[in-house]
Amino acid sequence: MLRWTITFIIIAIIAGVLGFGGIAGASAGIAKILFFIFIVLFILSLIRGGFKR
Repeated sequence: MLRWTITFIIIAIIAGVLGFGGIAGASAGIAKILFFIFIVLFILSLIRGGFKR
């Protein structure tokens, strides 16, 4: 999931440089959402792994 976040950030940067503001904003928004989902899942997996031991 982090790989998808990085991909959308790169798309947003390229679109911003080329002047496509709408695409850049949408890609940045998707990247932000994916990043927060990744963080939540990462924390949950850390907590879950800690309780198994």
